[in-house]
Amino acid sequence: MHNAADLQEIVDEIAARLGASATLEDRSFRLLAYGAQHGDIDTVRQESILRRRATGEVRDYFERYGIARAGGPVRIPADAELKVLARVCWPLRHADVTYGYLWLLDSGELTDERLRAAAPLVARAAAALAQEARSRQDLGHGLRALLSADPEERANASIDVPGPVAAIAVRESPERVAALWTLPRGVLARAGSPVALLAPAHLAAEVAQTVQSAYGTAAGIGATRADPADAWLSWREARQALRIAEHFPRHAPIARWEDLGVHRLLARLSQADLRELAAEIAALDVELAQTVEVYLDRGGHVQKTAAELGIHRQTLYYRLGKAERLTHRDLSDGDDRLAVHLGLKAAHLRTQNGP
Repeated sequence: MHNAADLQEIVDEIAARLGASATLEDRSFRLLAYGAQHGDIDTVRQESILRRRATGEVRDYFERYGIARAGGPVRIPADAELKVLARVCWPLRHADVTYGYLWLLDSGELTDERLRAAAPLVARAAAALAQEARSRQDLGHGLRALLSADPEERANASIDVPGPVAAIAVRESPERVAALWTLPRGVLARAGSPVALLAPAHLAAEVAQTVQSAYGTAAGIGATRADPADAWLSWREARQALRIAEHFPRHAPIARWEDLGVHRLLARLSQADLRELAAEIAALDVELAQTVEVYLDRGGHVQKTAAELGIHRQTLYYRLGKAERLTHRDLSDGDDRLAVHLGLKAAHLRTQNGP
């Protein structure tokens, strides 16, 4: 990880040399350092310092000027509606990759000549962020050992992270790529199937949302662990939560382990156990299975079930009666209802070639 004090020193020197208010943010617009105040400030700078990052609306406004691809300083005009003062955005690029942004409030005195005087400092900041990105990539390789179910492999993990933490599993996509190196500081990532992430607990939901959106798939978040040595347990839960998110729309696209209720028990079952439960409803076709599942999900409420399925109540009664005959179960009996309901849920998680 980079030394925060070094970045702060660079920003302070830039602010002093240019006589302008300066802030330094990573690629995800998370504040890393800010310099002493010079002249007026706007709401955006205040929010960035207080909340440690810019709002989505403001980020969209800035990105409209092509800052992610710019090779040098970009002048961004003021916007009264957003309460944005004119500023210069200097992308922190190293080896043609943007790692962050330097922001300078501009009262009209930041000429191109004055900006060139700060170029060596900007290059220094970009190199520091690039070095951090490489270090995080190396840490990502050690994440496999930290999350392993094998205690011997975990004992050899060469990384040390502060707690509390939460693990995140995200289904990868062959069509889309997520820039894992742009995630907030303190987040470890490892590509794979699924993608593995370990984040400070307070950032877990945000990180899961970011990566899931990038892939357009599904994600699971494991329970928080105060001791990072137990992160492997959170990782196991994250993968199981991912299974639920992929098979149950009500929990998609991001499932949190704590929110899954009885689905946590189903997610823990082996494929053999799931097949045994699903055998309860093997005789039902797709239409009958859907009808019974909606009926049981709605607590046996006939009117709600018929409305959701878009069928007449008599049609519903006919289908339920047929399902009872095929399964040899009485849906008015609590144990029979439970057996059928579990069978329907298990069928969603069962795979054809599972172990």
